[in-house]
Amino acid sequence: MARPLAERMRPLTLQDYVGQQHLVGEGCALRRMIDNKRVSSFIMWGPPGVGKTTLAQIIAQSNGSAFFTLSAVSSGVKDVREVIDKAAKSSFFDTPAPILFIDEIHRFSKSQQDSLLAAVERGIVTLIGATTENPSFEVITPLLSRCQVYVLQPLNDDDLRLLMEKAIGQDLILKEHDIKVEETDALFQYSGGDGRKLLNILELVVSSFGEGEAVVIDNKTVKTRLQLNPSAYDKDGEMHYDIISAFIKSIRGSDPDAALYWLARMVSGGEDPKFIARRLIILASEDIGLANPNALLLANATFEAIEKIGWPEGRIPLAECAVYLACSPKSNSAYLGIGRALSLVDERGNLPVPLHLRNAPTKLMKQLGYGADYKYAHDFEGHWVEQQYMPDALTGTRIWQGQPNTAEQKLRDRMNGLWKDRDF
Repeated sequence: MARPLAERMRPLTLQDYVGQQHLVGEGCALRRMIDNKRVSSFIMWGPPGVGKTTLAQIIAQSNGSAFFTLSAVSSGVKDVREVIDKAAKSSFFDTPAPILFIDEIHRFSKSQQDSLLAAVERGIVTLIGATTENPSFEVITPLLSRCQVYVLQPLNDDDLRLLMEKAIGQDLILKEHDIKVEETDALFQYSGGDGRKLLNILELVVSSFGEGEAVVIDNKTVKTRLQLNPSAYDKDGEMHYDIISAFIKSIRGSDPDAALYWLARMVSGGEDPKFIARRLIILASEDIGLANPNALLLANATFEAIEKIGWPEGRIPLAECAVYLACSPKSNSAYLGIGRALSLVDERGNLPVPLHLRNAPTKLMKQLGYGADYKYAHDFEGHWVEQQYMPDALTGTRIWQGQPNTAEQKLRDRMNGLWKDRDF
């Protein structure tokens, strides 16, 4: 039985690798690492089918390193320790450190990730991880600090076209057919930036033609052969990102009906409930914020509920939260405020803290004026007293600007009453 086309077409060298030119193009980060044969631990974050496993194998081969692989889906702490022990025994003083590739590293538990730390720290192995989920949420901080994170992008149409042409022109089985490509819109749409899926679809379509029959690839043929509903949810492809985007924008636009519809699409498609819940927490802060601070509390409680109950009951708190957030007044004043503040930091650098706001734990610091003349707000009427809190160079600079909703108007009125020289 022939191997799948995607496996037959797996490139062995960087010259045959398709996509991710921002990482493997001339002068780019991973390309320099490969050319210099100095591979350090890193994690690749990107959707399925964009070349994470292939790139790890190419790097190991180019570097002359022993290559070990684990799947986080089926491996435990014992498996990790056994592989590290094998890697240590295969390492010699004049050879590069063995590469340990861990697919779906976000599925490793904290204890499993902890078991990697010493080996990575001591250079027993060079860790290359692959994940489809945000490493900031799923990978422990000590491990992240030891690894650079590289973001891999979905393959664009040019990448997919090149991959298709390579397969048609080079694969021995496909070359047995007379293949004519007339249209690629449907083929690329269903692939969703996933190279593996493109090759699987191509192989399926070609194999659906009879022996000796000319193979014509056009939009109608692809749709007919696949017998797919164009609106089907694919939690591993481009639709994953499109539907979560529609879900978030529906809530931001205060449309609870649309929010529930897109939520249902994700529920029926088997989306990770924690992924949805995390996005709701972000939305509660970014898009509702001070207009209804309870939104963040409910979103956080929803995430905790999901962790406890999972599917299928998790759909209920998710629906409750989605409707509540959609119906809440909206404000992005906190989101815009921290953006302005970060821009100021980038522009002005590390401005000194005014002396009266500095901490003074030692006698010398007190003698230097640290903390002198600081006014303790609770000692004054209304628990407020006017004094400078900004760095000297930013005195009078406005960052937070309240928005016209009921909750924030109360905050604005209070601030305008206290700070007479500002307009919140």
